[in-house]
Amino acid sequence: MTTWHDWQRSWDRQQEWYLPDREERFRVMLDLVEAVAGPAPRVLDLACGTGSISERLLARLPGAVSVGVDVDPALLAIARGHFADEPRLTLVTADLNDPGWAKRLPEDGAPFDAVVTSTALHWLGTDALVRLYGDLAQLVRPGGLFANADHMPQSDTPLLNAADEARQRARRERERADGVLDWAGWWRAAAAEPALAEAVAARFAIHGDHADGDSHPAEWHAARLVEAGFREAGVGWRSVSDALVAAVR
Repeated sequence: MTTWHDWQRSWDRQQEWYLPDREERFRVMLDLVEAVAGPAPRVLDLACGTGSISERLLARLPGAVSVGVDVDPALLAIARGHFADEPRLTLVTADLNDPGWAKRLPEDGAPFDAVVTSTALHWLGTDALVRLYGDLAQLVRPGGLFANADHMPQSDTPLLNAADEARQRARRERERADGVLDWAGWWRAAAAEPALAEAVAARFAIHGDHADGDSHPAEWHAARLVEAGFREAGVGWRSVSDALVAAVR
């Protein structure tokens, strides 16, 4: 019998097919959260999906609490099932493209010690992302942290970018031969799961096919965060094509 925990693990494995260093970026992200916000932070997990970051946060820092925000009904269904017995995580449905998304957060008025997100904000267009960074500057307490790990390729290293993409493509093909699901295959499997079929249909009604927004290098993100009101921002981790940009409010 397939359980919600199985689906959460399946999502992680599918994401790792694209991001073999996914756990490394999570580790660096949580290192920064702990360093800046201490052992018991109040964290906003932005575009949380199935709750992968929150799961690692709560395991590492038992005193932490997390608010996970996403608009995808299928991924939230998995998260709600997987974390059904976890009182430290609150899940909220909100669309980051909606300028009023933050009004859906718990209404206790407390700022967040940290906001974290991974492999998600590339879905937003430039204008929506700049507006979101301004929103986050109002939600993070002074001295708090924002960390965004995402696809942030450098336009001035085309040879390195091409070499890395060729290497990653070869690795993915090897793993596909071993039965690892890609994005489309994972969603087909989810649609065939009776407990998820309705939520998957609703998800595709919202998103349609996967379409990325605008791509920007890490330095662009850092500059926009400072313009939005963060005191400083820079790169906390980088691979050839991805980076983690962190900003202190």
